[in-house]
Amino acid sequence: MAKLVLAGRAGCPQYARAELLADYLQANLPDFSVHKVVQHPDTWEWLHDVCEMNGWEHKRSPVVWRELLDRGGKGLLLGGLNEFLEYAQNYYGITSMKLTEEILEIAEENLQAHMESEKEQEEIRSLINPLQIWITSASAPTCYQLIPLLASGDVFGMTTEISIHLLDAVQSKECLSGIVMEVEDMAFPLLRGISGHTEIDKAFLQADVIIVPDDTILERDTQTLENCIRAMSEICQVYAPLIEKNAKSGVRIISAGKTFVNLKAMMIITYGPSIKPENVIAVATSWESASKAMLARKLSMNTAGVKDVIVWGNISGCMYIDLSHAKVYRCDSAIWGPANFSRPLLNLIHDSKWINSEFMSAQSSSSSRVCHYAGILPAHAVATALRYWFHGSPPGEIVSMGIFSEGQFCIPEGIVFSMPVRFQNGSWEVVTELEINEKTQEVLDRLSYDLIQEKCIALKEIKEMRPYRADKITTKKDLCQEMEAFPTGSV
Repeated sequence: MAKLVLAGRAGCPQYARAELLADYLQANLPDFSVHKVVQHPDTWEWLHDVCEMNGWEHKRSPVVWRELLDRGGKGLLLGGLNEFLEYAQNYYGITSMKLTEEILEIAEENLQAHMESEKEQEEIRSLINPLQIWITSASAPTCYQLIPLLASGDVFGMTTEISIHLLDAVQSKECLSGIVMEVEDMAFPLLRGISGHTEIDKAFLQADVIIVPDDTILERDTQTLENCIRAMSEICQVYAPLIEKNAKSGVRIISAGKTFVNLKAMMIITYGPSIKPENVIAVATSWESASKAMLARKLSMNTAGVKDVIVWGNISGCMYIDLSHAKVYRCDSAIWGPANFSRPLLNLIHDSKWINSEFMSAQSSSSSRVCHYAGILPAHAVATALRYWFHGSPPGEIVSMGIFSEGQFCIPEGIVFSMPVRFQNGSWEVVTELEINEKTQEVLDRLSYDLIQEKCIALKEIKEMRPYRADKITTKKDLCQEMEAFPTGSV
């Protein structure tokens, strides 16, 4: 059986003549078949690679070769149009009789058909184009726990394919390779691909989502607060321009971790002027869920029934867990109602001493607790935030996220501050209709100072900040103590 391969440029008259002859031979000879390869005129350089691989010398369209299937060797080059016409005449006594005008029309039709086919294929590929997810510090435990959550379909949807790109330092290359192999063996149906990267210049290429957990392990016992902040700031100065250059214009950026979460988000916005502030958030879900879990245990109920607990302020620093708007659903009490019936949480917890002592002290020590986590809670927090961002938060519920302040709740502009938001239709909005009492507003003023202090250190403007005890602030504990002594409302 003769099997020929006919390759040529779309729109080439010589290819059109060879194609007509090949079609005639295939239709009229039982032991003749042809495989056609049509290339766009602008991509005809692929012929050089084919000829180099097979050791041929041929430069023009078309090119015809015979596949030696029965021998298992490389193809046998016949040549171009003239050689193919001679082959058909000598072996089968058949030649091409079409006029030049007809051939030119067919060549033009071939070009149009090829361009329409390419456009259709491009549209099909765009429909299944996977989301490009980039994760920095990918050798950290949080990333290890996060990947299965992203690839399972629970975050982006059961019909959305994703590609995951892991970014870390060169010394973590072996660890990244191990993660890649293990994830590939898990064969997630929605995971199109996973790869490790250590070349910073190629970071965030075509990124749809960028997740930035902790990029450095800060030894607070041996480093000053100022040095820790500046180290983090230097990383953001590298990331932000790369995001502007390589990522998609609508890329969504998540700042997470246990150190300077708000500040990382703010510095990425600062050093990336073209990055939209509304596309950068800092994750507060860990503290929100931990607080709900503690309250649910106190009430001996399911955590799902505790809603609208608000995390204000610096997510990885001085924060305030606000229960004044919290509600409880499906609580076993003397008062019952339909499924949507709720009661104020503070009306059900009568032990105010427990709230002001044990509950609040547990929240203030949450940063130290996170240091012992294996990455499960931070990974769950990131996955939850992404699910809200892409599919909306639960209707009617308030969630807490660190977002770029525009002056809501009298919070100073230009800092990333955790506040109540709702996610809907792929975006978020601040729940500005909440009534804030005088006590909460005083707390927000104090929390704002914490973030302004960090921002000034990061921007190397600490000397211009104020003539207070900045020279004696060396740890987070010192900063919180100084903030407590700072007059409320003077920020």
